[in-house]
Amino acid sequence: MKPRHFTVAITGASGVVYGLKVVEELLRGGSRVSLLVSEAGFAVLRQECGLDLAGTPGEILDGVRSHLGLPGELLGYYDLNDLFAPIASGSAAPDAMLVVPCSMGTLSRISCGNSGNLLERAADVMLKEGRPLVLVPRETPFNAIHLEHMLKLARLGVRIVPAMPGFYHDPETIEDLVDFVAGKVLDAVQVEHTLFRRWGSRP
Repeated sequence: MKPRHFTVAITGASGVVYGLKVVEELLRGGSRVSLLVSEAGFAVLRQECGLDLAGTPGEILDGVRSHLGLPGELLGYYDLNDLFAPIASGSAAPDAMLVVPCSMGTLSRISCGNSGNLLERAADVMLKEGRPLVLVPRETPFNAIHLEHMLKLARLGVRIVPAMPGFYHDPETIEDLVDFVAGKVLDAVQVEHTLFRRWGSRP
């Protein structure tokens, strides 16, 4: 059976660790991942995770594989200027796309259909092909413009999964909180996981 294929995009919002965790879990589950990182996303990866990715697409891919500690045969990486990448076309659309975390700038451009790079074009492909698109905004407080864009996208079927960790599973570490958000993102695309204890289940 062919593995499910996901595009995962990391943008310049705080919380890039959520995106890395989602990629890790998808790969561990045997899914194929096409990774995108915005310019601001690279800066936040350096600041928040100490992950300095630079060089050719192959070198960036090796850096992600090394950081995750996974072989990564199912992991691919595309530069945002590579509009000839397969994920830029509806004829090769992945099963779903996850933008984790999603900056307000990226969210607004997706909402307006402003496809200026591969990330925005890949999201537009999801919308036009009726494929699952999940956005994970990490901003607070939201202003009316943010909320209007999210409502517009939600009405188009986009899943909006804010990076809001729960506490009913008795988290003890920051990793527990990261796992909760990553798990909710995976729930949105029906990917099984054991990242957190579900409501009503025994400890």
